[in-house]
Amino acid sequence: MNFPSNQITRSPNHQIKVSAIIPARFGSYRFPGKPLAKIQGSPMILHVYQRALEVPGIEQVVVATDDSRIAECVETAGGTVFMTDPGHASGTDRIAEVARLLELSDNDVVVNIQGDQPLLDSRPVVAIIKMLLDVPDFAMTTPACPLEAQEALNPNRVKVVVDNNWKALYFSRALIPYYRDADKVKDMPEESGRYYLRHLGLYAYRQNFLQTFVALPHGRLEQIERLEQLRALENGYSIGVVKVAKAPLEVDTPEDLDAVRSALSGQ
Repeated sequence: MNFPSNQITRSPNHQIKVSAIIPARFGSYRFPGKPLAKIQGSPMILHVYQRALEVPGIEQVVVATDDSRIAECVETAGGTVFMTDPGHASGTDRIAEVARLLELSDNDVVVNIQGDQPLLDSRPVVAIIKMLLDVPDFAMTTPACPLEAQEALNPNRVKVVVDNNWKALYFSRALIPYYRDADKVKDMPEESGRYYLRHLGLYAYRQNFLQTFVALPHGRLEQIERLEQLRALENGYSIGVVKVAKAPLEVDTPEDLDAVRSALSGQ
């Protein structure tokens, strides 16, 4: 799998540039070395990179990593990679460092694409970019999909509630909204999927807000829920939410990797 080598270019008569940055780290509690795990003969990080290249409107794709093995893998395939500070606390901090190195303009758009999404669907990416460009009041945008009540009880499925304009009101690992008149999940309406939205870990930000965000102190709610996006809400920034049909297959464990391999072999 090889990529064009000239990913970093400025647009003619530059107005707004859209860049995708993929944070990737080798260490993982549940799946060490995950970015280099092979899928159909190629490391997973290259599948994510290729999918990001195919998203309409994205002008450059960059991997942000602190691991030389990942960097060598991407560079050998002709991709663009930046080595980052190994002391970063999160992928967002890693992305912000690369965005600074790219010398992006304040209004340029940065898309945070997780390195564990080898089956990345371009449609949610396009949707959050469009929402960010169309609604100046949103500091950042992110997708969410319907979630059935039984699955909504899982604290690893982050829920989001929105207002009538699809502005996020709150994100939580708890069951929100709480269906007061149902004592048990089995009593909930069959169409419970329309009440619960699962947040998906994909973000678009303007460059100036991204740099502001990583400079903010970690918030009280963020630390309780262990949800980074709550930092924006706690500081009065608006997050736009785009509803999409379903969640992509993500790779958190070796079992997830097997599911992705099966999905690709069936295509």
